Amino acid sequence: MRRYELPDYNVTGEGNTTVYLLHGAYGSKEYWRFTAKELVDAGYRVIAWDAPGYGVSPTHTPLSITYLAELVAKLIDHTKSAKTVVLGHSMGGMVAQKLYDLRPELLNALVLSETAHTFNHSGPEWQKDFLLTRVAPLTSGRKIREYAPQLLQSMMGPGASGPIVDHVLYNICLMQEEGFAAAIKATSEFLEEDIIGRVNIPLLCIAGELDLTCPASVMKKMAELGNGEFHEMKGVGHYGWAERPDEYHAVLLDFLNRQVPAA
Repeated sequence: MRRYELPDYNVTGEGNTTVYLLHGAYGSKEYWRFTAKELVDAGYRVIAWDAPGYGVSPTHTPLSITYLAELVAKLIDHTKSAKTVVLGHSMGGMVAQKLYDLRPELLNALVLSETAHTFNHSGPEWQKDFLLTRVAPLTSGRKIREYAPQLLQSMMGPGASGPIVDHVLYNICLMQEEGFAAAIKATSEFLEEDIIGRVNIPLLCIAGELDLTCPASVMKKMAELGNGEFHEMKGVGHYGWAERPDEYHAVLLDFLNRQVPAA
């Protein structure tokens, strides 16, 4: 029997529409602080979680995207309001897709941020490089704080800077190696590219033009398959909400205000 211990999460704001924020493999609920404020100021209730192995949420092994989606469903059942929006970034976007696959009745809208619909999206060489740059340093005994900030900076657009970028890089240094390794393994095993074509709720896909981890071309295809909206952020890499927050939040709030108003 699966063990479903609710993870650590923050609730901010009030309202009839709750936006759930799901972080990526390099992340935590804390890196959503600025996005949460934008949403709360616009009248939304916001819940950001720490997936198992992140923050103080207990590590669960083995980990899978399906298990994470089941856990998010339990969290929504426990905390939901009248309407539910899930925003998933990178790994969190894979979790959001699987959540829809398992419990579509829970969601009123879906936002996918710099993610992919399958780990196979760019071929075996890309997969090999992905695992090498993320897992190899750990197996050689290095701590996340020793190599991840430089790696994440390379995943952003040229000259990316500012308080949110600094906040992201700081929070990366607090991550647990065990939880991260489990999350990367789960991400590498997500091969369910057919889910996106079954989405029949309002869908927004936000991509970075320079994102090599989850290319804009992949996200454009996802938006087309899901009959959703697509926005490409020019000159931006994998962390659009940190690299160019004004544009990212404007696109997000425009979509939400049209499809799932706060009031």
